[in-house]
Amino acid sequence: MGAFSGSDESEDREEIQEAVRACSRLFGALLARGELFVGQLPSEEMVMAGSRGATRKYRVWMRHRYHSCCNRLGELLARSSFQVKELALSTLMKFVQLEGEHPLEKPKWEGNYLFPHQLFKSVVGGLLSADEDHSLLLCQFREYLEHDDIRYHTMQAATDAVARATDGRPEVPLTFWNNAFTLLSSVSLPRQERAPSSFYVKHAELSDKWKVVHLREHRKAFQQMWLGFLKHQLPLRICKKVLVITHDSVLPHLAQPRLMIDFLARACDLGGAVSLLALNGLFILIHKHNLEYPDFYRKLYGLLDPSVFHVKYRARFFHLADLFLSSSHLPAYLVAAFTKGLASLALTAPPEALLTVLPFICNLLRRHPACRVLVHRPRGPELDADPYDPREEDPAQSRALESSLWELQALQRHYHPEVSKAASAVNQALSEAEVSIAPLLELTAFQKLTINIVPGIELPWWHMFGPQQDGGSLVVIRWQGWVFSRQLDSQGWFRGSGGLGPVDSTERPGL
Repeated sequence: MGAFSGSDESEDREEIQEAVRACSRLFGALLARGELFVGQLPSEEMVMAGSRGATRKYRVWMRHRYHSCCNRLGELLARSSFQVKELALSTLMKFVQLEGEHPLEKPKWEGNYLFPHQLFKSVVGGLLSADEDHSLLLCQFREYLEHDDIRYHTMQAATDAVARATDGRPEVPLTFWNNAFTLLSSVSLPRQERAPSSFYVKHAELSDKWKVVHLREHRKAFQQMWLGFLKHQLPLRICKKVLVITHDSVLPHLAQPRLMIDFLARACDLGGAVSLLALNGLFILIHKHNLEYPDFYRKLYGLLDPSVFHVKYRARFFHLADLFLSSSHLPAYLVAAFTKGLASLALTAPPEALLTVLPFICNLLRRHPACRVLVHRPRGPELDADPYDPREEDPAQSRALESSLWELQALQRHYHPEVSKAASAVNQALSEAEVSIAPLLELTAFQKLTINIVPGIELPWWHMFGPQQDGGSLVVIRWQGWVFSRQLDSQGWFRGSGGLGPVDSTERPGL
């Protein structure tokens, strides 16, 4: 074991791996043959000084060597190259399996469920390092999570590891939170009700008295794991990652989903994209689990600001807003406030955003006929100012229903022909069928320009011309009847700081 007692920075990597394989063969055979001491392990010095037989001394001594080996393997998870880490992990998991099938502790009663908890906790604790990113190693660990018993004990061990790492510490390294999230998000419970039956540690017969064979116990462990993780003050980037998967990978598997309210409410108060993601989880709790959250639509209304057209969650915002405002039972003043708020913001929105916003506004008018007075009020009063108050945080007090969508008439004179056409849709009677905005959310032409384009490959949105004399290339993009060009350098990246501009399509053949 001395061959891998140090890190691979000072030892030959091949020698370390061979030492690990040798220990794997040695202790694997000893576990399988039952030649290690079983029971409460006495101290090595006391046994060696006693008068017990040589066989007992040998078994105790080898059991201590086995523990030393496991400790060294745990150290290799933290300090070695990935090849050594991977080998150390697979060796430790082999020992978990063998120790589970040939327990080193005596059962307390007949049929008692035995699992090498201490060894397995040390494995999970090593994966949740606070010093080193273990994302790749955790990807390797996912294959073990396919087994029901490993998944169950991973949830328990992760709960303990998070509690230990945060106990009495004012600040926890970001690396730990990244590793913890990677592990927790890898745990997936079956969506269909079935009894767990895939076990990594083989048993001659399963007992109904064991918690590990009941899916409801897995749900409890899953809930304890996530709630224990989410009760802490998580870094913003981790909070966002959690919220992205909450609706699909967390809430459906919790024994009591409403317990997520504290985390979601805190996240909702952070504002911006985080609030939007949190509202998605709250919406599920409201509609599927009868949660009372009176401020839901007020929080959503508070997200209406110019930045909503520019953040990378723009598509998600309109997708979720479409979902949240889908009910025909919403009060007219509420829908009118959202409609008017979006119309006001549309005056300064970029063209590609308007091609989503305008159909979205028309869909709201189709969905809620009471709001059509915003575009056609037969006996409306003469107004010298817009009664709508965009600074009012409460949609009920915004007076949107007293206003009109004059912004759409202004946008009918927009320089972009497609925007003008979309804004003119309200001039005719709106059809009953809504316009699906889902394809529009994916059609963001300007975002296509961020791709590092490989010369010689033709994609649907652009054509390559080049190489140019200086080794660069010209990208020409056709979008909604417009043609844009931009120069690329020889590496395929945009050159210069100038903005995009329309070019005459006749200058380039084939456009």
